[in-house]
Amino acid sequence: MRTGLMIAAAIVLLLVANSLFMVREYESGALFRLGAITRADIAPGLHVKVPFIETVRRFDRRLLTLDAMPERYLTSEKKDVSVDFFVRWRIDDVTRYYQATAGIEDNALARLNPIVKEAVRNELNQRTLAEVVADVRTNLTDVLREKTDEAARTLGIQVIDLRIKRIELPEDSTVIDSVFQRMREERRRVANELRAEGQEAAEEVEADADRQRHVILANAERDAQRLRGEGDARAANIYAEAYQADSEFYGFHRSLQAYRETFRSGSDVIVIDPDSEFFRYFGETGRASR
Repeated sequence: MRTGLMIAAAIVLLLVANSLFMVREYESGALFRLGAITRADIAPGLHVKVPFIETVRRFDRRLLTLDAMPERYLTSEKKDVSVDFFVRWRIDDVTRYYQATAGIEDNALARLNPIVKEAVRNELNQRTLAEVVADVRTNLTDVLREKTDEAARTLGIQVIDLRIKRIELPEDSTVIDSVFQRMREERRRVANELRAEGQEAAEEVEADADRQRHVILANAERDAQRLRGEGDARAANIYAEAYQADSEFYGFHRSLQAYRETFRSGSDVIVIDPDSEFFRYFGETGRASR
């Protein structure tokens, strides 16, 4: 009797254990009967199923990441670019997701990756390299997210975000050389403009300095000429007054000046008659001393 009760209790416990299942807060559950989904998108909590007939499978509803390898694409002007991107996605429709991927995340990534690459290829083929670089942080990512999300809905996947991490020119691409050459030409043009502006400013400063120098020299020469004129006029007045006061002293003074200028070097030789007028004061001085 006791053995029968224990067996019955064990059977009841087994039935209860196979009838109840728990779905966590970050999961979504689905019930299967004979391999077919009978109920999907079961909310978190404690639920009941038919024991031994229905099975439950849980799917992670948290955000998942597709981080693809960089891929090469062509722009509208047929230039190669290497694009590195990542996608944030989550399961939106459990039934479609299971039918498309068998509930395996690797299968989902394998199906989602070409969808994203095709969307990126189509958008880059319609844009130039300059437009791609200019639009990458504005509307390009929004357009890519919308298109990939629309295509991924067939897989039961919702694309939450798509971001381009890096856009580079391939190392074996001729675009790099052309870009560097264009950058060098641009820097050279800017340098030439700066040199021309500096040369122009230097010429303006030099011209202004020359003008000021000429003005200063002209003013100085004018003032010097005026002072010389004033000095000569004053000297002439002094000489005239001296001549009027004592004509003999004036003649003696002028003779001394002539002697000084004539014998300034000390090595000059002059042949002249001693009784000439030039040595008049020399003779008189000698006779006076004798």
